This record gives sequence, C-alpha cells and structure tokens, in this order.
Amino acid sequence: MCSISFFFLIIISLSCFLCSLVFLLNEYTIFLEWEVVSLNSSMVVMTFLFDWMSLLFMSFVLLISSLVIYYSKEYMKDDLNINRFIMLVLMFVLSMMLLIISPNLISILLGWDGLGLVSYCLVIYFQNVKSYNAGMLTALSNRIGDVAFLLAIAWMLNYGSWNYIFYLEFMKNTVEMQIIGALILLAAMTKSAQIPFSSWLPAAMAAPTPVSALVHSSTLVTAGVYLLIRFNILLYNSFLGQLLLLLSGLTMFMAGLGANFEFDLKKIIALSTLSQLGLMMSILSMGFYKLAFFHLLTHALFKALLFMCAGAIIHNMNNSQDIRLMGGLGMYMPLTTACFNVANLALCGMPFLAGFYSKDMILEIVSLSYINFFSFFLYYFSTGLTVCYSFRLVYYSMTGELNCGSLNMLSDEGWVMLRGMSGLLIMSIVGGSILSWLIFPTPYMICLPLYMKMMTLFVCIIGGFLGYVISNVSLFYFNKSLSNYLSSYFFGYMWFMPYISTYGIINYPLFLGMVVNKSFDQGWSEFLGGQNLYNSMKKYSQVIFFIHNNNLKIYLLLFVLWMTFLFNFFLF
Repeated sequence: MCSISFFFLIIISLSCFLCSLVFLLNEYTIFLEWEVVSLNSSMVVMTFLFDWMSLLFMSFVLLISSLVIYYSKEYMKDDLNINRFIMLVLMFVLSMMLLIISPNLISILLGWDGLGLVSYCLVIYFQNVKSYNAGMLTALSNRIGDVAFLLAIAWMLNYGSWNYIFYLEFMKNTVEMQIIGALILLAAMTKSAQIPFSSWLPAAMAAPTPVSALVHSSTLVTAGVYLLIRFNILLYNSFLGQLLLLLSGLTMFMAGLGANFEFDLKKIIALSTLSQLGLMMSILSMGFYKLAFFHLLTHALFKALLFMCAGAIIHNMNNSQDIRLMGGLGMYMPLTTACFNVANLALCGMPFLAGFYSKDMILEIVSLSYINFFSFFLYYFSTGLTVCYSFRLVYYSMTGELNCGSLNMLSDEGWVMLRGMSGLLIMSIVGGSILSWLIFPTPYMICLPLYMKMMTLFVCIIGGFLGYVISNVSLFYFNKSLSNYLSSYFFGYMWFMPYISTYGIINYPLFLGMVVNKSFDQGWSEFLGGQNLYNSMKKYSQVIFFIHNNNLKIYLLLFVLWMTFLFNFFLF
C-alpha cells in the first residue's frame, strides 16, 4: 500500500505543480461550484478555488506526503497495523487538500476539523499514557480554535453566503467583518500554536516520526498560516495585525530560547518549527502575504527533511532521543548526517540553500519597513537563536565521540529511508531559488546601508559562535549553578506554558471535584440519601422477615400478653 500511495501522490503533485505554473504565468483563477444535491429549490453547493497559490501549496503538500509515506515503508515496517497508519496519513492529507482549495467557511471547516480529528488519532498512535495525554492536549487546544471558527461561520450569516472571498475587500471596515477577522485570527493562532496556545506543539511529538515530519512541515501547523494568508486584507494596518505581530514575535523568541535548553532531539526540531511559524505570522501581520507564503513553502521542504533525518537517527539509536547520548554520528551514518546538516544549514539561512532566499528577504523587508525597535529586536535576536540551537544540535550529535552503548546498530543501510530523504535533500538545495523566480517574477532590489545589509549575516555568525561556546566551553562550569537550573527550567519549559495550559486549567476543577465527591457523594447526602434509604429498608425487611419466620411464637406470645393485660385490668 505504501508504494501505491507514493506513486499516486507523486503523479498528482507533479500535475498540480505544472498547473500552478500555467495559472501563475497566465494569471488564471478557476472558481468551481459543484451542486451536490438540489431539493425543492434548496441547493447544497461545494465551492472550490483553484489559483496559483492553492495549486502550488497542494503540490508541495502532496510531494512531502508521498516521500513521508515512502519513508514510512521502512520506518514502520515492524508495525502490524501499517496499512491503518497509511490510511490515517492519507485522510490527513485529504483534509488538508479540502482546506487549501476552499473559499467557503463551511467546506474549510470540514478540512479544519478533519485535521484536528485525524491528528488526535495519529498522536495517540502508540497507545501509552504519554501519547494519550499529548493527544488530549492537542485536541482540546485545537477545539478552542474550532469554536472560534464556528462563531465566525455564525457571523457570516450577516452576509449573503459563506464564500468569504466575495466580501473581504469591500466589507473590511465593517464591524461584522472585524469580528469575523478576530475569530479567524483566534482559530489560526490555536492551529499554528502561537502564544498562549503553544504548549500542544512539542507535546504532539508523541506521534510517530513520519507523522511529525508531515505535521510540522506542511499540514496541521501551517493550516492557520494559510488561512490568514487568505484573510490577509483584514490584518493590514489594523489592530489585529499589530496584536498578531506582537504575539508571533514573542512566540518566535520564546521557541528559539527554549530550544537552546532542550535535550530531546524531536522537541528541539518542534520548537524550531514554532519559531519559524512565528516568523511567518509576523511578516504576514505586516502585510507581506507573498513573503509569508514563500517562507511557508521553503520551510516545509527542509523541516520535513530534518524530521526524517532525526527519525533515521532515532531508529538507529534504539529509540533514544537524547542528544547527550549521541556524538560522532558522522562517522557511522555519513549520508544521514549529510542530509541533516544540509537541512540545518537551510534552516539557519545558509546562502543559496532553500531557507536563505525567504529568511534573508524577510529580514531585509523588516529592516526597510516602518517598525518599532522591540519587534525589530525580536526578529533579529530570534534569527540568531535559530543558528545558536542549530549549531548546538550539530555539536552534540555530530562531533566528538559516540556516547551511547558500545553494542549498537548504527549504519546507513536503510536505503528506502535514504531514498525518501534524498528527494527532499535536492528540493532543500534548489527549492528556494526556483520558488523565488516563480513567486517574484520581476527583478527586485532592496537598497539598505552596508551595516543593515550585513546585519543578518553578522547575527547568524554570532549565533553560531554562541551555540558552539555554550555547548563546549562554559557549560561545564555554568551547569552546576542554581541560576542555570532555574533559567533552564523557565526557558526550557516554554515560560511554564505547558503547566499553565494543563495543571493551571485543571487544578481547580479537580480540587472542586474532590470537595464535591467528599461532601456530597461520600458525605451527608450519601448518609441521608442512598445509604440511609438502604439501611432503613434493610432494617424494616429484617423485622418483617423475623415476623414471617416466627409468626406462631409471636401469636402465642401476644396471646399471653393480651390475657395478662385483661386479667390485670379486670382483676383490679
């Protein structure tokens, strides 16, 4: 089933890519209405929007999905239920397709809820307590956004239909459209895990690694960004845009900082996804929706590759994810580590790799824009943190001596996994330049002073140097101090957000439940209610039972008593 799904998705992906080129060059848009059923002049109509953006995104999602399914053929080979896993992944991709091509809030909701439901099934796939907790946190966090989406659908009843694309442009200043925009923003922030809904994204790492590669690159977490790209008119020069700029900048900063204190390989890459989502959201809030879409596509390529390489490493390390137990992997797994390093450098914005074209342009546009110093600081500092945790990750996993057990199975023999990674490796190298030529067809030049122009490179070099220093030199001395423990606890736990969103929310209801259970269910109401009724009926039934069993003796006893009473009464 893996091979059939792989070839099927690859063919559709290439078809979508070629169609997107035609649509882009000729500026075509196809608005398709399909009448599903008509009953007494009431029609149920499905609406689809095909333009260069939706087709290009679909081609990338299908390409990454096909390679992930091919990769799963070997990664999940010992799983007895691999066909069920592939079916879940295909349902996941189908939900994403429905979300991408829908200009209608109702049909978007089908894809939106499909993503939430199937992601829950995939997160709890390994069926243990940790997976169940992570799945519940993921599902309930996303339900907040789903409720906001339903409210937005209700507010769209102010207009003639749910096809939001008709009303955005000329209704953008009305109160109703502002409320719809705020609700859509809330929905997108929960799905793309912006502050304060960030805690579910690292928790979703309980899913199998191929699912992480798919979820964190092009499907679940990017659904919110894609939705806001469609609603970008409502964000430009508005309070919603300013709020999103602040929250996404803080998300980017918080995730980059937390990744520098984390030792779980998959969680580091998950936090890097969170940081890049903040970058996309923040540039989108400033009105540059094409740049956000460009970074969305390039990020999908190298992030999927990063997760696939991490999966190959974990697979070979006997399911150990701690980077402190790795080291010197370049000697044992040269091809995997080569792919891993290319993806890492693309994430850092290494010149002429995929991430460079989008990240460099975003930072130069930010330098050129009218923006406050705080947001400017968050952009550049977060970029430095990205390079810092990437170099720290490379230092721990690739350099030095191997820290795991002497009996190990480290090798590059998983050719199916390597072939799956090699497809994304090529795209991580050339994808950025190809997309920049397509999406921005006219030659563009951003004119900045020399220091501003070199600032991105300068920040990246400093970040890489600090990543090496904190991993190598000062960590031994700094590790023992109390301040480091407290800071790593605070930063490593994402500013205590997982605690706030789990223990903080459920602590008081659980305490109240305990009080109610103690006072009512096992307290006076139980004593006067169920228990009292039971004891009374038991006592009365014992009396009646005693009478039934001893009726002759009781009759004779009563007769004697009665005669005694009469004798005494008449005698005296």
